[in-house]
Amino acid sequence: MNSTRNTAAATVAPNPVLRVPPASPAAAAAYFGASLAFHADVSDVAAALASGGDPGFVVVDSRSTESWDQGHVPGAVHLPTALVPEQAEHLLDRSVPVVTYCWGPGCNGATRSALALAELGFQVKEMLGGFEYWAREGFAYETWEGTRTREADPLTAPVDGDCGC
Repeated sequence: MNSTRNTAAATVAPNPVLRVPPASPAAAAAYFGASLAFHADVSDVAAALASGGDPGFVVVDSRSTESWDQGHVPGAVHLPTALVPEQAEHLLDRSVPVVTYCWGPGCNGATRSALALAELGFQVKEMLGGFEYWAREGFAYETWEGTRTREADPLTAPVDGDCGC
C-alpha cells in the first residue's frame, strides 16, 4: 500500500508557481535585461530629474488635458497618445530618449504612446506605475492650481530613506 501512495504522490501536479518551470538562467537574464531597456520606475525617474542638470531624457504625459490638469510630473511634456502621430515631431527632439507615463499600472496608455513614438523612430521607455505611483511615492506634482505633494504611501515607498532596490 505504501508503494501505491508514493506513486500517487509522485503524479500530483506541482504547485501553481512551478506548474510552468522557471526559465533557464540565460533566458531569464535576457528577459530581465530587455525589460530594463523598456521600463523605468518612478523612483529612478524622480532621482534623475532631481539630480540637477539635464537628465538625458524627456518625460511625456500621454493622458487627456483633464487628467493633465489634475496633476502631472513637473517638467513633463503633455502629448496625449492619440496626438502622438501628428505632434511628436513638433514637441520632441528625436535625439533625446523619451519616458512615457499614463495613469497607473491598470492603464496601458503609456504603452500605446511608447509604441507610437517608437514607430516614429524615438528611443522610448515606459515609466512603471505612472502618475498614480509618482503621487503615491510622495513626489511633487503640478496641477493647474500649482505644485502639490502627498505623503508617501508606506505600501509603495519607504517612509524614511531609500528602498534599497
